[in-house]
Amino acid sequence: MKTTRNTTAKSAILELIKTSEVALSHAEIQKLTGDLCDRVTIYRILDRLITEDVIHRIATPEGILKYASCHHNHDNQQHTHNHVHFSCEKCHSVTCLDSVNPSYTIPKYYLIKQVNFTLSGLCPDCI
Repeated sequence: MKTTRNTTAKSAILELIKTSEVALSHAEIQKLTGDLCDRVTIYRILDRLITEDVIHRIATPEGILKYASCHHNHDNQQHTHNHVHFSCEKCHSVTCLDSVNPSYTIPKYYLIKQVNFTLSGLCPDCI
């Protein structure tokens, strides 16, 4: 039984996110897709792609939500998106830094469910 719907808009948005070198905001996705679908449909598609675990959401230091493709093995049911994101203060691009291993320590009796590491500064294109 099929549990997800594949539409032209969903496929186009997923391809756009997968091929982008940086995370994309809703506004950027809407601009890049043109008249393919309205803004509410884009929000619904983004939520569906997050639920399907093919993209993840990143909150920038400015509070803007951006979306990036997941780079994990989908055969592994236990995974997290606990990697570092880099937010450029000049061009406002956000990139996933999968090769950086964040570390932290927390007091006893805390249960971590999600970790958000965002580093900010200047990206290589803006230095």
